[in-house]
Amino acid sequence: MSEQSTAQQGSGTIPGRGIFAFPNPVNEFAARITAALVVVAAVATLATGFGPGLVLIAAGFWLRVLFGPRISPFALLSVKVLAPRIGRAKLVPGPPKRFAQGIGAGLSTVAAALYFLGFAPAAWVLLGVLIVAASLEAFAGFCLGCAIFGLLQRRGLIPESVCEACNNIELRRL
Repeated sequence: MSEQSTAQQGSGTIPGRGIFAFPNPVNEFAARITAALVVVAAVATLATGFGPGLVLIAAGFWLRVLFGPRISPFALLSVKVLAPRIGRAKLVPGPPKRFAQGIGAGLSTVAAALYFLGFAPAAWVLLGVLIVAASLEAFAGFCLGCAIFGLLQRRGLIPESVCEACNNIELRRL
């Protein structure tokens, strides 16, 4: 694969892919910046008690899960504006990142539903869990969803073919 096509995949602009494509590999710096933006939005939502903020957070996760970084405002800001300022991309496998976004989508959707069903304290607890996970990604570079993905793959629940780069250390040196 050429360096240009690798850079295109890392930026989320994969030529010839369908609307539901997700980049593989992913620029780790862009993923961490997106996580930091999620932390800011989630902390603001929690601090203000603004329940509709849960819907916005969930929508952002669903946009990233379904469309990669092409539509999500946080991902676009990360991929197109902020990450390029850091310098050369650090590429990591995409499937675990998509899986992690899916966990975030699920947690934030359940939190929004709980809030609007009258269970605000439970919604805030789930948002707190989301803040912890996103903070680990943003500030420590530890993707909890990716770790869960790896565990499920080692247990055979996710086929190795889904992410060959996850198990092949040589492919991680992109």
